[in-house]
Amino acid sequence: MAGGSFRLPKPRKNGPPFFSRNQVAKVLHQMGVLLELQGANVFRVRSYQNASRLLGSITEDIGELVASGDIYNMKGIGKGLGSALTQAISEGHWPEDWANLHTDTPPGLIEMLGIPGLGPKRIKLMADELGVDSVASLKQAALENRIAPMKGFGAKSQQRMLDGIELLSRFRARRRLDIGLRYGEAFQQKIAVLDGVHRATLAGSARRRKDTIGDLDVVVAVDENDHEAVANAILSLPGIADVKGAGDSKISLILDTSIFDETFTVGHIDAKVLDAIGGGDYEQMESGGTIDAQVRLVPPHVEPFTLAYFTGSKEHNIAMRQRAIDRGLRLNEFGLIPEKEAGELKGMEAAIYSLKANDEADIYAHLDLAYVPPELREDMGEVEAAQDGNLPKLIEPTNIKGALHNHTTLSDGEHSLEMMADTARKMGWNWLGIADHSPSLKIANGASAEDLLKQVATIREYNAQWEQDGVDFQLFAGVESDILAGGKLDHPDDVLAQLDYVVASVHAMTKWRGRDEVDNTEELIRAIDHPATTVLGHPTGRILQGREGYEIDLFAILEHMAEHNDEGRLKAVELNASPYRLDLDWRLCKHAKGLGVPIIINPDAHSMRGLSDVAYGVMTARKGWIEPQDALNSLSRQELSKRMST
Repeated sequence: MAGGSFRLPKPRKNGPPFFSRNQVAKVLHQMGVLLELQGANVFRVRSYQNASRLLGSITEDIGELVASGDIYNMKGIGKGLGSALTQAISEGHWPEDWANLHTDTPPGLIEMLGIPGLGPKRIKLMADELGVDSVASLKQAALENRIAPMKGFGAKSQQRMLDGIELLSRFRARRRLDIGLRYGEAFQQKIAVLDGVHRATLAGSARRRKDTIGDLDVVVAVDENDHEAVANAILSLPGIADVKGAGDSKISLILDTSIFDETFTVGHIDAKVLDAIGGGDYEQMESGGTIDAQVRLVPPHVEPFTLAYFTGSKEHNIAMRQRAIDRGLRLNEFGLIPEKEAGELKGMEAAIYSLKANDEADIYAHLDLAYVPPELREDMGEVEAAQDGNLPKLIEPTNIKGALHNHTTLSDGEHSLEMMADTARKMGWNWLGIADHSPSLKIANGASAEDLLKQVATIREYNAQWEQDGVDFQLFAGVESDILAGGKLDHPDDVLAQLDYVVASVHAMTKWRGRDEVDNTEELIRAIDHPATTVLGHPTGRILQGREGYEIDLFAILEHMAEHNDEGRLKAVELNASPYRLDLDWRLCKHAKGLGVPIIINPDAHSMRGLSDVAYGVMTARKGWIEPQDALNSLSRQELSKRMST
């Protein structure tokens, strides 16, 4: 649990029970940690820890346990603790000494608890001996080498703290699209089925499919006389770690991983990626992570305006407001209101004069615009395109017929060639490309030329059998070749000539990040110029919230690739759909499209489950104005074979 979420939750309005089992278990955990920070008796600390584990694992209703008095009969719940819990659950008041402990503990010490691997005992020791009382002062002490000499610490522990501080700062800033969506969709779905709710829609950067997400926004359409009941029902949902503020129309809260119906896991992560984002420390933080969320409850007739406003972006909203002003209208979260009729009225009072809108499309229509999909609302030409009737018909998940960049057990994948092919067929794909790593990438168990060609022969046999059996499916034999010094590829030309395609990728990040833009760009161009190169893989090498990409002039790269395509040589740029990468960036997707450089959305799958990551690539492609004809994924297996043979 990150230190920033150590606060006592507020009671529910419709109690008792005023607190959920999950909330009580978390508070008991917090008490144990805070007592340990104060150097309390180890047995007292342990009693809170044990009680937290006990209540976190039971299935009984916490209210019934208190009402019946059975809470006193539970092993590990003594008279004093049972009395405190009874007071909180039945009366809605935490014990005064619990509240004081939360208030009196220096916030900086609580903040330090969020650093991976740093527990309360060490925090207290450093506070007592070095005067460290915040993450900032801890970082300064580490940089001044004052921690390493302490007994039981050392240079490795000191460096681990610095690494943990850096990881914590990245983790708290924003969450990746996949993580934010998992929280947001789980929360939205739970709200949508509550009595009195007409619609619940995820808004904000999550709805616009930004590659990282700050907090969550959910807009809920509900009749005014149901606001209070729906608000109380939302506050009773599982997965709420804390309530920051609650009214009839707006609720601010913190969600944790207990919102998920199944155990939260981050799934398989490529070893190189995991190392870049923090390794096991990252996985530990994510499994106990939280995310802020705001819920806005509005009448159904206002909901389209509120949804549009809180979907954003800020820049898109400004452009839309100006368009409204030009027509004598006022556009805000309450409505699209004629200025002459509203006069000096504000908010909901002015909204009684609003033009009617059943949905967002009506708002755009009132402003003489075609409906703009949420992904495009970034003020990057979408308003002008909506006015002129030139909005793109964006790619859909149903357009995807296959993907080229996927791994098997031949290199660092989890599953066999056969299992990956079977999964692709079950997904409704007509083809699948296999591109295991080349031998230079030893961390990924890169395949030798001999093993690679054996896999090629197996692929050819499967294809022949499917063709004979009338099965509409095909495997394409490729390789993800590391780009070596001088832009060379990592297999002899006679080996590469036996493949259907080559994904050329950079993996030696230390070398590439240590050079200037000109050298990197020239080397990539040489790799692209190799006759065997079909796809430029994850073109910047970035890992979201892990590392910046290497310096490269991607505009020059894409322009060079466009020249090849103009002359009939297929050179596609990858949109790596792994939510850890989403590389090519969505802003450059639109540029590649304009140049006529084909996009290939690749999940970079290292497992059967990983194939489904293509969905994040589709989201990013849509944000980048990509239409089906812009992506190789929309081609049939026969069409792709023809394109790759040119």
